[in-house]
Amino acid sequence: MRITVADVMTTDVVSVTAPTPFKDIAEALIEGGISAVPVVDDDRRVIGMVSEADLLRKEEFREQFYREGYRPPLRARLRHPKMRHKAEGETAGELMTSPAITVSPRASAGAAARLMDAHAVKRLAVVDEDRRLAGIVSRRDLVKLFVRGDAEVAAEIREDVLDRALWVDTGGVEVDVRQGVVTLSGWMDRKSEAAIAVRMTRRVNGVVDVVDKLTWKQDDSAWEGR
Repeated sequence: MRITVADVMTTDVVSVTAPTPFKDIAEALIEGGISAVPVVDDDRRVIGMVSEADLLRKEEFREQFYREGYRPPLRARLRHPKMRHKAEGETAGELMTSPAITVSPRASAGAAARLMDAHAVKRLAVVDEDRRLAGIVSRRDLVKLFVRGDAEVAAEIREDVLDRALWVDTGGVEVDVRQGVVTLSGWMDRKSEAAIAVRMTRRVNGVVDVVDKLTWKQDDSAWEGR
């Protein structure tokens, strides 16, 4: 089963609008136990994100710290003009990072993880075709995929990978899952088919690793690429 963002996202989302004051944003983050909030317009379209880091710029760039000999980290100094502007912000519209990094609810969980990694963010606003806010997906939501029960993971591999996706005889394959580590043992007709079974098993959500103990009746690797 392909796990999508819609399967793991949070739909009860705390959001703010561009005129929302600084302190109200801080309270929303604290009360919600979250690290960032989406900024939406009057039509619930996502126009930006405000994070804890955005709020902390106000402390980081206070003049009193400069008088005390404080210098922001090199990375912050290199982005000084932009960060200093955020430090002077008083509303969500002035503090937010825009445009927001967003994802479709139909995207795969893996695609969401890659998007977070590429942009070094901890959460993504989930939007529909009109960019209206549909939910939030966080790193924690994606990590939960790895705590699926072993029996559930084994059943998906057996039913979705071996019995449905592979159009070959998989009756000789045994699936054992322990702490997310899958062991495939037994036999298949061809070496290439066994390799495909292993690759597809690795893609199942909740799989930590795959131990390949499969054997085959025919080594067809010599025919690959012909």
